[in-house]
Parts: sequence; C-alpha cells; structure tokens
Amino acid sequence: MSRPDPGLPASGRAGSPDLPGTSVWATPGMIALAVVAFTGFSGYAALLPAAPLWVVREGTSDSAGAGAVNFVLLGATVATQFAVPWLIRRLGWGPVLAAGMVLLGLPSLLHGLTADLAPTLALSAVRGVGFGILTVAASAAAVLLVEPRRRGAAVGAYSLALSVPNVLLMPSGGWIGDTWGFWPVFLLGAVPLLGIPACFALSRHLPERSTQAPDLPSGTPAGRTTYLRLIPPSLILLTVTLAGGGIITFAPQLVAVPWLSAVGLFAFGLAATLTRWRIGAFSDRVGVDRLLWPFVILIVLGLSALAWVVRTPVGTAQVAAWVATCAVVGISYGALQSLTMLQAFAAAGPRRVGAASAVWNAGFDAGTGTGALLVGAVALGAGFGPAMALTAALCLLTLPWAIRSALRAR
Repeated sequence: MSRPDPGLPASGRAGSPDLPGTSVWATPGMIALAVVAFTGFSGYAALLPAAPLWVVREGTSDSAGAGAVNFVLLGATVATQFAVPWLIRRLGWGPVLAAGMVLLGLPSLLHGLTADLAPTLALSAVRGVGFGILTVAASAAAVLLVEPRRRGAAVGAYSLALSVPNVLLMPSGGWIGDTWGFWPVFLLGAVPLLGIPACFALSRHLPERSTQAPDLPSGTPAGRTTYLRLIPPSLILLTVTLAGGGIITFAPQLVAVPWLSAVGLFAFGLAATLTRWRIGAFSDRVGVDRLLWPFVILIVLGLSALAWVVRTPVGTAQVAAWVATCAVVGISYGALQSLTMLQAFAAAGPRRVGAASAVWNAGFDAGTGTGALLVGAVALGAGFGPAMALTAALCLLTLPWAIRSALRAR
C-alpha cells in the first residue's frame, strides 16, 4: 500500500506542478489549508475541556451531564462525517468548508448566554456538525493538493497546523475559564470564523465539486470493497485513539497533584504533534507499511508502563516516570495517526479520497469517545491501572495486521 496509486496524475493539481525538491509549504493551497486547520481546531480545542466545566461551574449540572457535552459533540461529528463528500459534490469546497467553520465557531459565542445543560448540548451538537465537516474536508484536501509521493509530507504539514492549538489550548482551556472567566474561552472558540476567507482561497486549488484526484474520470460512490479495505487501518486507529481518549479524559484523576495533569498532557500532546508532523515526510521515503509495527509495539510498551505508574494516583515523587510514559505514548499516538491516515488513502485509491477521509476521521472520533467510556467503566470497578492495561492489550491485538503489512511491503 505504500506504493503510489496507479492512475494518479504526475502533479497534485492540473497545471500546478509539485516539484520534489521544494518544501511542501510551497505547494499552492497548503498555506490556506494550514490557516483553515489552525483556526478550526483552535475553536475545537479551546472548548473541549471548557464547555463541560461551564455547565458544572455556572449551571446546575453534575459530572454526568458534563460528560454528555463532549459525547454529544463527538456523536454529531461522526454522524456528519460520512455526508461530507456528498456535500462537496453538491455545493463545492468553499461553501462547505465555510459552513463548517461557521457551525463550529458561532455557537461558541452563544455558549456564554446560558449554562443550562439542554441548550449547551444543543450548541455542542451544532459544533459537532461543523467539526465533522472540517475534519473530513481538510484531511482530504491535504492529499489532493500534492502528488502521491509527497502525501506523507502534506499530511505531516496539515497535522502540525491542527496539532499546535490542541497542544496549547486543550490543556489550558479549563484553566483559563477557572482563572480569567469563561468569556475569553468562548472568544477563542469563535476563532474558526476568522478562517472563512482561507476556505475559499483553498478551494481554488482543489478539484471543483470532487473529492477524488484531479484529471481522473468521474468515479462512483464508494462501495463495499472500498470500506472493507479501510477496516484494518481503521482498527489500528480505533485502538490507538481509544487509549488517547482515556488519557486525555482522565488525566486529572490519574494524579494526586493538579499541575501534574497539565504537565503530563503537555508532554503527551507535544510528543504526538512533533511525531505526527515528522513521520509523514519520513514515510514518503521508507514506506508507510514498514513503519506501523514498531509504533504499535512502542504504544503497547508505553501504555503498559503507564498502567504501572497510575495504579495509584501519581505524586510529585513520580513526576519523571509520569512525564516519560505520557511522552512515549504520545510519540506512538501521533505517528500512528499519520500512518493510518496515509494507509487509508492508499487502500481506498485515488477515486475514493473522500470516503477514506470520512472513515478515518469517524474512527478517530469514535475511538476517542469510546476510550473515555471504556476506561471510565473499567476504572470504576478495578482502578485506572487495569483500565490502562486493557488499552495496551487492545493495541497489541492489532500487531499481527501491522506485521502483515510490513511483510507485504517487502
């Protein structure tokens, strides 16, 4: 799967050569894509921890209601993602991307009007629709802007743009709300509105009303065979994001000192960001399939070590072990995101870019949401150590497929 797809043109866009010796950032449309990703994910990351906290601090909801806020967000995201390729075929890239940014950013300003649970859930659902549009359209655009042999570099650049706000705002959104009030967070949540002009700038470099590679005959909608090919990378992604979702959700409960949670999440996020960025270009040279199994083994080892560290709440005496294990898991978490995305695009082929993007993003969000539920349920009865050990075991189950991919690549 690591070989270029047959039938793809020699350039990422008709009449717009993508020279192999130039930086991927010089590719027409890549800067616009980075702006869309950065502004869009800034709005998502700022409210992910703050919106649930808002209904607890200022409203009358308990922790169960707070947990429902992000569950509704991600549920609406997954429900939307499979419709995005159809929307682009009907309306075009610019209008669809801009609509996603409006639906993601505008409700953030409305959050400040009430902290009651019902309207907060409704606003979260609307934001989820916008986020679903952004994730599928932007990741598909990343591979359509370049020729196949530079996909890894393009996915890495896109990943860097979206990961920076995740690293900076996801650990700090709740802290900003508690320290300075929630209106600064709601303003940060509206940043996607600033990315609307970039949506139309990006659309000028993409095939009009199509989510397949340019210069190819029009394809039919993805069928059963396409989705079967997408199952293996999706399962690897699902287990990896399941573990990540558990860490992100329960980091404050894994530690005895509050600031250790922020430090651990920062180490996790920074390691994931750097690896997700750099692994893309490296995979262009080495091949995606050859890189999967080492990172599957690494995340199993990292999660096993983390399970040992968090068997009791982490204190200051264990800060080095806590940060190190979070960073090791973050390295694999970031690498496997990029590698499974690239493998999904290769498996689907040049006529099914939209379907591959929808399935990959749905797997990511479903894994993140399921991880929070699964780790919480196991921890309730057995503790967080066994819960994290379970995530390591689930990741280990995907190793045979990763090894098989490497053998096929040889």
